[in-house]
Amino acid sequence: MPEVRVIGPEAEQLGVVTIARAQELAEQFALDLVEVAPTGKPPVCRIMDYTKYKYEQEKKERRSRKHTHISQLKQIRIKPHIDEHDLITKINQGRAFLEKKDRVRVNLFFSGREMAFREQAKALLTKFVTDTADIAQLEKDVILEGRIMSIIIAPKADTK
Repeated sequence: MPEVRVIGPEAEQLGVVTIARAQELAEQFALDLVEVAPTGKPPVCRIMDYTKYKYEQEKKERRSRKHTHISQLKQIRIKPHIDEHDLITKINQGRAFLEKKDRVRVNLFFSGREMAFREQAKALLTKFVTDTADIAQLEKDVILEGRIMSIIIAPKADTK
C-alpha cells in the first residue's frame, strides 16, 4: 500500500499514512489533499485549500514578473546638419532609454547631396557615444546601409 507523509492545515506533522487515510484526514478538515513534494521518500502531501494555494502561487509569479524588464531596441533618428541643441535633446532621449535598460539604435539619415558629409556624420555618432559613455557602451560600430548610417548602444552591465 503506497504511503505518504502528511502535513496538516496548521503545518503540523501528521505522520506517514496510506493515501486512503490521508484523504480521510483531508475530508475531516473539509480541505484538499495536495502533493507538494512528489520526489520525497515517502512523497509529501499537505492538507490545504487548493484554490487559495493556487491563488498565492499566481500572486507570487505576478510579483516576480513585475520586477523583470525585457530589453527593447529603441530608435533615435537624426540628420547630418542637426542643430547642437537638438542633438543634446536626442542624446538626453537616448540616455533615458539606456537608464531603462533598453538598447538604442541611432540612425543618421542622409538626403540629397548630404552623402558628401560622411565624416561629419560619423563625428556626430561618435559624439553620441562619448556623451553616453558613462552609462552605455558601443555594441555595434558605425554601419552604412544605403543612405542610413547607424550605431547601436547598449546599457553597461551592472557590476554589483
